[in-house]
Amino acid sequence: MIVLAVTWMAKSGHEADAVATLTKLTEESRKEPGCVMYQVHRHKTEPRRFFIYEQYRDDAAMEAHRNAPHFLEYARKVLPKFADRVEGHLYELIG
Repeated sequence: MIVLAVTWMAKSGHEADAVATLTKLTEESRKEPGCVMYQVHRHKTEPRRFFIYEQYRDDAAMEAHRNAPHFLEYARKVLPKFADRVEGHLYELIG
């Protein structure tokens, strides 16, 4: 199991645009055969901050996600217009 934890910060005044884009990205990502979980969270006191928790079956599934047309469209082209990627961390399941 591969886990990716990513934080995005919406540009001021573009929170709704970020939500709309992340919603589309979530809907499509969840359809991927290797995607176990794809969940977007919004910070309770910082409404511009978003946290994405992703689980993939293996490295190949994560690579398939990164090369999927919806990822290239929403995460690479559209979302950066409305938000900045703050950080991303890759994890492996232990035990």
